Amino acid sequence: MIEAQRRMAAGDLGFIEEPALVEFVRTQRWFGGKSREVTHVGVLDAAPMRGGDSPLVDALVEVRYQAGTHDVYQLLIGLRDEAEPDCALGWADGRVAVEALSDPTDARELGRLLADAAHVEAGEGAIDFYLVPGALPPAAPLTARRLGAEQSNSSIVFDEELMLKAYRRLEPGVNPELELLRFLSERGFANIPELVGWYEYSGRLMAATLGIVQRFVRGGIDGWSLALEMLTSGDGDLFLGHAERLGDLTGRMHACLGSEPAEPAFAPEEPSAESLAILSATIEDEVSQLFSALPDSDALAPLRGLEEDVRERLRMLPHAASGGRRIRHHGDYHLGQVLWAGDDWMVLDFEGEPARSMPERRRKRSPLRDAAGMLRSFGYAAAAARQFHGVEPPPMWEERAREAFLEAYLPHVEAARLLPTSRGFTEELLRIFELEKAVYELRYELDHRPDWVGISVAGIVKLLEPAGP
Repeated sequence: MIEAQRRMAAGDLGFIEEPALVEFVRTQRWFGGKSREVTHVGVLDAAPMRGGDSPLVDALVEVRYQAGTHDVYQLLIGLRDEAEPDCALGWADGRVAVEALSDPTDARELGRLLADAAHVEAGEGAIDFYLVPGALPPAAPLTARRLGAEQSNSSIVFDEELMLKAYRRLEPGVNPELELLRFLSERGFANIPELVGWYEYSGRLMAATLGIVQRFVRGGIDGWSLALEMLTSGDGDLFLGHAERLGDLTGRMHACLGSEPAEPAFAPEEPSAESLAILSATIEDEVSQLFSALPDSDALAPLRGLEEDVRERLRMLPHAASGGRRIRHHGDYHLGQVLWAGDDWMVLDFEGEPARSMPERRRKRSPLRDAAGMLRSFGYAAAAARQFHGVEPPPMWEERAREAFLEAYLPHVEAARLLPTSRGFTEELLRIFELEKAVYELRYELDHRPDWVGISVAGIVKLLEPAGP
């Protein structure tokens, strides 16, 4: 056995030089520290998933920054005779070390380990694979392919039957997506792809969810693509029925998530004055950071002088939330997070907003925060049809989509007693959460999609207009 193979079989990745790791990590879509100065990248722990001539190691890699902070990322590292340049980490003994989640040939090994419910020792801890009790045990996969170009994680489809989502940036604790999927599955909520299993790391350094496996939904189309397809083909009005059905299942999902008062992690809570004040102050701080860093551009001109108006609207949150309850929720709900499977919607990606910390994503909030995210998404779809496709949506399309969604949604959450004491407070709280979402969107667009900034700006300006009668 050559030296690199022997070292990898023992979980030793010391032959991969730090500059190669730095270069690789910095160029990946899932790396969240592109705007920060990296001072060090190194392997914290590694578990040999396979030995022999084709060794495979699952590694926890630490990235340190100039400010003294750090992140931990998951890399699956294999050794091959040749590889695509964007997967390569460096050469050793005439072979190339590759990142196997970027080039998923070796990722099939994770499917095999799941099928075996395997336990793998690491240097400082261990990785364990779990099957959901009662789930049909998967076979060891024969094929693997990457799914799309995700921003923050990597998804691999096995045999067109199962989908592995490997989390890239790791934080201590159970990932909220796994938590929510297990809760909804156990209570018979059918509008999610079936959870088959997961794998996790535990050890002296941390305990963290590494990934989940779900049934793969063949032939589905995400809600964003479906809405744009219908708008640009002249069938925008046909989408209104889909919006109504989406509102119905969203209401049922929230009612389910608020149905277990005896389970602390999911029990609905009455928001205290203190918690609402903290939330309001947190949002205000986000607004201050955004406005203080706005670049000088024509696209942002409509926002000049509006910071105090935004603050004033957000300060209404404690008043509008009177009587409502906080529950666990999706946390990043929009048309891109739902899949039309031919006859119904499936809800995906329960991680929450990737820019927020794990404690923030696990925090209970009003279910209206999810609803507001979907309402904002209808506005985004209409604006994108105009700006990028030159198509004018049918008259009042956004307003009618909102109405269809809310008319189907509100009865479920009202019956579950999750909303404020009056419909007027509910409408005000929705507008506040839409404004919070629009501010988050603007920050995202400034960092990642400057051509979309105008859509976020227009959304903020519109939400600051007086509410209709």
